[in-house]
Amino acid sequence: MRGLRVARNVLIIAAIAALVAFGPGGSNGADAVLTALSLAFLAVIVAFVYRTYLDNQLTVATLSDDRRALLFGAVGLIVLLIAGNDEFFDSGGGTLAWVLLLAAAIAAIWRVWFEAREY
Repeated sequence: MRGLRVARNVLIIAAIAALVAFGPGGSNGADAVLTALSLAFLAVIVAFVYRTYLDNQLTVATLSDDRRALLFGAVGLIVLLIAGNDEFFDSGGGTLAWVLLLAAAIAAIWRVWFEAREY
């Protein structure tokens, strides 16, 4: 019984995908769906970061000024990398720079978090 339900759901998704891809204006429809999904994904990420900030507000407030600046700078860098990913991914060097900058931002956030938890 469960297998039939899964097969039915897969067929429904395939039918919707076929309508979007092969219907009139399918390319525009697919782009609109992809944009809506991307925005929903980014909204979930923002909600998670905001909730994490609220849960750790005292910890962030007790950080030294240079550590807080490093934390907020790293988060800002990640936001800018997400906003400018199309321009970065146009070339191989840009892709490498994007990955390196993202790794540096994550390392900075990890370092601040590690030092905040250390006594």
